Amino acid sequence: MSEQPERHATIITPDRGSIVIYLREVWDNRDLVAFLVWRDIKVRYRQTFFGAAWALVPPFFSMVVFTLIFGTLVKVASDGQPYWAFSICALTAWNYFSQALTNAANSATNNASLIEKVYFPRLSLPLSAVLSPLLDLAIALAFLIPVLAIAGIMPSPRLPLLIPLTAIALASALGLGAILASLNVRYRDIRHLVPLLLQLGMFATPVVYPASLVPEALRPLLGLNPMAGVVEGFRWVLLGSSTDPWSLVAVSAVTATVLLACGIVIFMRLERGFADLI
Repeated sequence: MSEQPERHATIITPDRGSIVIYLREVWDNRDLVAFLVWRDIKVRYRQTFFGAAWALVPPFFSMVVFTLIFGTLVKVASDGQPYWAFSICALTAWNYFSQALTNAANSATNNASLIEKVYFPRLSLPLSAVLSPLLDLAIALAFLIPVLAIAGIMPSPRLPLLIPLTAIALASALGLGAILASLNVRYRDIRHLVPLLLQLGMFATPVVYPASLVPEALRPLLGLNPMAGVVEGFRWVLLGSSTDPWSLVAVSAVTATVLLACGIVIFMRLERGFADLI
């Protein structure tokens, strides 16, 4: 009687120990990210009367309110710039961050049916959520730059620096959004916490006031808020102000990088239970 060949079973499991392998997997699924971005853009503008003009509405009306209250009544300093221009530049950057963070925090729960049906690197969801609002940012800048030029504030050669500043805002939104998205799967009241965080965060960021109002000794601590450097950088680029914000931007860039790394690691660890909890 011949012996039966010994059979071996090989169990293949994803390697969740390496962030490099995980990010490579996200890159391999970049077509999915592109599809999700396109889907989010279509859903946002489908059956709307004003269409892409909605990218201009939030910063414009916020600018009007802030100019009346902080520029006219309270008379907050604006580094020698007209307060409406001072505020609209900051609000353009902040509106992108606010929209991207909100979308990212809700990205997992909003795509529950997709998570339950098929495997893919779940980080694709918050990643696409922070990429899609870039269109609104581009539309807002395309409108804002000519308006500033008409008002006598001409575009400067600094405009390309908006790209690294936007990258800092994107990294910040993705890092914090990934943490909130992973927690939101387990604790659904996170979605109610996000608007409060953004409201408090706007006043902790020099949106309605200049960073120069903060005592110089405390100014490096302001950079621990990654959007502080982005907002001051947007003003420096768009308004051509002489105040150099790059020490603040450098601190904000480091903070955003740390936040992004922590966000990805936490999301990577917690995403294993998404399908069971969602």
